[in-house]
Amino acid sequence: MEKNDIGLNILAIGIFSITLLVLVGPLLSISPFIPATITFILLSLVTVDTLAWGNQGTNLFLNLFLSEEQKQRIIHHEAGHFLTAYLYEIPIIGYTLTPWENMKINNLGSGGVMFDTSFLEEKGQDLRELNLLTERFAVVLMAGIAAEKLVYKNSEGGEEDNQKLSEIYKSLGINYSQIKIKQRLAILQAETLIEKYKDAYFALVEAMGKRLSVTECQAIIEEKKSSQLNELTPQN
Repeated sequence: MEKNDIGLNILAIGIFSITLLVLVGPLLSISPFIPATITFILLSLVTVDTLAWGNQGTNLFLNLFLSEEQKQRIIHHEAGHFLTAYLYEIPIIGYTLTPWENMKINNLGSGGVMFDTSFLEEKGQDLRELNLLTERFAVVLMAGIAAEKLVYKNSEGGEEDNQKLSEIYKSLGINYSQIKIKQRLAILQAETLIEKYKDAYFALVEAMGKRLSVTECQAIIEEKKSSQLNELTPQN
């Protein structure tokens, strides 16, 4: 479900509750000005949140009621982005796991992995490099969905990731049907990468859950990769 839909649903529930209050108010000796005032405040807050804050207020409110499994889903989702970005040597500058952490750095959404894209200016001059980077970014964007599917057998997040992927490919003149094909292919590639380095992935999930730094998370991935390589290397 998109954030705008969530905000509208909360608004609808609020208005329905207030309407009931208006109907039963006379029976409870409640002044009609009270539900009218509440309605005005609710409408104002939702409007400001939608237009000015990108529904971040709604995200913060909903985050208060997240179950432990939902919080773990977010970590697993973002770890998928982090791992694939690291494997593709895309510079990572930080990550967040809650709407509050995002708001503190003026970002939107429930969480996210942040990249340093300055290197694209140089790489983007070469068409072959640009195409390769685009495909790799597609895999990184779909890696959150792929990670959830591998761990939970389904995906609840990823609406923003799908939107970003569509925007990238639309800017390159690719049509909707081709975008859907590229999306499915990127998810499969992400699943393959995560499955291949699953020890590193689950160690990364634990590290991110402890809010370890980017450098520490990267060191853990590298350590697990090295251990896996040593296990596969024949001993003399």
